[in-house]
Amino acid sequence: MGVGKVLVYAGLFLLLLGLSLLYFPKLFAWFGHLPGDIRIEREGLRVYIPLTSALLLSLLLTLLLNLFRR
Repeated sequence: MGVGKVLVYAGLFLLLLGLSLLYFPKLFAWFGHLPGDIRIEREGLRVYIPLTSALLLSLLLTLLLNLFRR
């Protein structure tokens, strides 16, 4: 598969993701709030470390990329 096709598919994916976030914001409201995600909120300080969400996203992207390779 050429680099051009990969860029087109990536662009379409990002477009669909952006549109879904724009028109359906509650669809991804769970992202960053899973068990295992670290949230520290104090006066004047907010720290978010989405460990579980990042692992889940990495797993999904790995599966999708492996499907496109075959």
